[in-house]
Amino acid sequence: MNQNTGKTVLILGANSDVAKQCIIQYLEKGFSVIAASRNTTSLEDFMVSDNLDQDKVTVLYFDAADFDSHRKLYADLPVKPHIVVYAAGFLVDNHSALTDFRGAKQMMEVNYMGAVSVLNIIAMDESNKNLERIVGLSSLSGVRGRKSNFVYGSTKAAFTQYLAGLRQELSARKIIVNALVIGYIRTKINDGLQLNESLIMEPDYVAKFIVNAGNSFTIVPNFKWKIIYHILRLLPESLVAKLP
Repeated sequence: MNQNTGKTVLILGANSDVAKQCIIQYLEKGFSVIAASRNTTSLEDFMVSDNLDQDKVTVLYFDAADFDSHRKLYADLPVKPHIVVYAAGFLVDNHSALTDFRGAKQMMEVNYMGAVSVLNIIAMDESNKNLERIVGLSSLSGVRGRKSNFVYGSTKAAFTQYLAGLRQELSARKIIVNALVIGYIRTKINDGLQLNESLIMEPDYVAKFIVNAGNSFTIVPNFKWKIIYHILRLLPESLVAKLP
């Protein structure tokens, strides 16, 4: 049964498949949701198609790479959030990133620079006594540099390190920061990629780990990915070099 918690979650990059499942699950837990994305039309269509309570969801425009707009976005929020989820992401394949800097730059702007820009504004607002938690969606690709995806992975590694420091910065205010270190998900960002089917997670499964995040900093959904995560961290460089 839904219960009105009186709390609000701000989801940045709310048009991703995982973020949409987070919207559903936060509503089920009684939250109000501010869903922010560049594609507001898609979000509004999603709300209608899934018959979501439109009185509980506010849709706003958010461009992760438009850094100058972030302060106004935050200032204009209808209510300051209790929870913030940064789910914005962008991916181009490694060869494209190496041969055309525009793709690499966009990954840096969306996956890391935009996150730092907007989360700094949110985190440093000490007048917001509501803020309890910040959750960032990172990736196993950021655990170790591998030749198949190291440009993308570098943006996620930077984001994870930023979240780790932000967790320390906010600890005195009892604000929890979590990093979701995620493997393959059946989402549009992975369309066309040749992935191991047995390792692919569904968006609603991943969303449960976000919505029910606890106190741990690093959260790795799925036991298979937890094993892979720990192996990647411990592998000697000579073996990492042999990975695709």
